Amino acid sequence: MRILLRNPRREVEIRGPRSVAGVLNELSVERSSVLVIRNGTLVPGDEMLADEDEIEIRPVISGGMGRPEGPT
Repeated sequence: MRILLRNPRREVEIRGPRSVAGVLNELSVERSSVLVIRNGTLVPGDEMLADEDEIEIRPVISGGMGRPEGPT
């Protein structure tokens, strides 16, 4: 399967079938820090991936609204 990692950007090939968790373990990527997308669809950690799949691994990014306005 073709795997595109977004941060840092790199591309790797891994033979399947493998679980999402297995792929992340092989790449030394922590599951809680990324989103895994197969052929455009978000997939859970126990999902099996096949040789023909295209996988994208994106870092989880969170943000906030900052400090609320008003008296403190």
